[in-house]
Amino acid sequence: MSKDKLDLLAPANGLLMPITDVPDPVFSQKTMGEGFGIDPDDGQIVSPVSGRVVMLADTKHAIGIRTDDGAEVLIHLGIDTVELNGAPFEIDTSMDTAVKAGEGIGSMNLDQIRAAGKKTTIIVVITNTNDVVNGITVNQGEVRSGDVAATVDLKASQAEANKGKVNKNKYAETAAEVLAEVGGPDNINSVIHCITRLRFYLKDESIPDDDTVRQTPGVLDVARAGGQYQVVIGQTVGDVYDEVIAQLGPGFGNAEGTAKIMAETTAAAQDKSLWGRTKRGASNLIGVITGSMMPVIGLLAASGILKGIMTILTTWGGVSTTSQTYVIINAMGDATFYFLPILVGFTAAQKLGANPVIVAIIGAFLIYPSLVSIYTSGKFTGTMLGMGINSNFFGIPVHIPQYTYSIFPMIFAAWMASKVEPWIKKWMPVVLRMIFSPLVEIFLVGITVLVVVGPIITLVSTGISDALQWVLSSNLILAGLIIGGLYQVLVIFGLHWAVIPIISAELSVPGGHSLLNAIVSVTMIAQGAGALAVWAKTRKNKDLKGLAMSAAISAAAGITEPAMYGVNLKYGRVFITSSIGAAIGGLVNGFLHVDMYGFTGSLIGFPSFASASNPNNFMNFWIVAAVTIVAAFTLTYLFGYKEGDSLKAKTAPKKRHLGE
Repeated sequence: MSKDKLDLLAPANGLLMPITDVPDPVFSQKTMGEGFGIDPDDGQIVSPVSGRVVMLADTKHAIGIRTDDGAEVLIHLGIDTVELNGAPFEIDTSMDTAVKAGEGIGSMNLDQIRAAGKKTTIIVVITNTNDVVNGITVNQGEVRSGDVAATVDLKASQAEANKGKVNKNKYAETAAEVLAEVGGPDNINSVIHCITRLRFYLKDESIPDDDTVRQTPGVLDVARAGGQYQVVIGQTVGDVYDEVIAQLGPGFGNAEGTAKIMAETTAAAQDKSLWGRTKRGASNLIGVITGSMMPVIGLLAASGILKGIMTILTTWGGVSTTSQTYVIINAMGDATFYFLPILVGFTAAQKLGANPVIVAIIGAFLIYPSLVSIYTSGKFTGTMLGMGINSNFFGIPVHIPQYTYSIFPMIFAAWMASKVEPWIKKWMPVVLRMIFSPLVEIFLVGITVLVVVGPIITLVSTGISDALQWVLSSNLILAGLIIGGLYQVLVIFGLHWAVIPIISAELSVPGGHSLLNAIVSVTMIAQGAGALAVWAKTRKNKDLKGLAMSAAISAAAGITEPAMYGVNLKYGRVFITSSIGAAIGGLVNGFLHVDMYGFTGSLIGFPSFASASNPNNFMNFWIVAAVTIVAAFTLTYLFGYKEGDSLKAKTAPKKRHLGE
């Protein structure tokens, strides 16, 4: 090792990955610094560097070492393993102990961690990257404990300046600014700290402005969770905490009072009732869906706007739907939606900790042209449980549905892959993993989605289709209310495809029209109006304001996914108030008997409501649209969204991933 370089050794045997591939957003986005991750084959842990132990987590899942070069190295054992209270870990070192690179410092019980539903990934990061790191080279692939895992190019002058240096004035300044921003002593009940965060129990959590606190020198991020206002400091949190207590007084570090508050908030968070478990399950599912969709929201919004422009050009601009110009531009607009299973597979795998490339390939398999042609050919050899049998697998009759544009099957695929991958690693020899692990995973997950999950979704969709037909034939006003309020829920789970064949059949006959499609159009308008209300009410979060406006425009062009996944579902109540607005609009639609004579809906599809045989229909469409916009916008503005929601949600993906 040269004077301006630092070797980081592998802390265990296993598969080494760059920090960006670690299944934890806070680490993979380098919020904590440069480094790497490793999926361990065994639980013996060695020190990646020589230095002095400056931090040991009470829960034994994290160790901090400061090298002679001034680099502060954090070894984080597993993901979210703080919740295991130290049970799977044995630490063979202590605070202020000198350790050598390659020396054993502890162990972790991998089976116990997996049995608890946690990931065993070991993460090594340099938490003061900005001070000491010029660059890093990571040696990816299978490594042995003690091998050189990464080489760090040091900032020589900074490294020299940082040797053994602790700037207490810097910590005092950070503490003073944070205390002022959270409201000072009058707003603080107590404060504790963990391995990276100050955790304040505040009297009034609305006082701190998260964006302002984030800009404080020495602060990495802010999170709100478990009744705590959490200020992420990093590995020097102990120093800042000491300054906080020095400025507040020892009474604010009351361990007994804090423990009582923590016990109460933990008990509330872990409501064991059926309703509590249902709420947590629904919240987790929505979190996974929105988290998986967020990276592609911009693409969906752009595609939706492009498709809206094409509708205008083909309706009034003289562009023929058979022209090459139309074919080329339409392909641009359709590509994101057609290949959505691949994109969502990749992002969902990142969210759930599976291999993103493998899950993306499973998405590609599901929309492979020959499989798509099985569905689109419409050739059925019989029925089973109400589903048309259109293929067979090893002689077993199966139903292969349409997977293009689908989301939920890929969420399931990513979840299943995250469970299958650790299982494969348990029994497959290391030398065979590179080729045969993906083979086994693609086969098991792909076939499960194709022949089990898909048919189940089809079965549910068929039931929904029959129920919709019954409601429509029974009472049109009631149908508008129910379908208007619930249709976008079907979109979340991909069950809205049950409605498409009904609408297509109604419109395909000469002079065809569709009351159902008119109600569906109302729901698109409502979701856009909800996003527009978020845009109107947002002041501080400029990213959300821009996203909400583009999502509203996209919804007006008939594409609601950006509004739903990027804004409305993310902020919970917005989706509910938008859906209530859609129910009101649907009721009025049923009362006025608004019909639809084309397929394109929402505001961009207004020509679909013009009819010579039904002259009042066009005017009634605009009445329904206005009622829907006013209802969804007003409900969302007054009850569905407040500015603080965006600041909390801005940190939500990070708040549970530091493993504290």
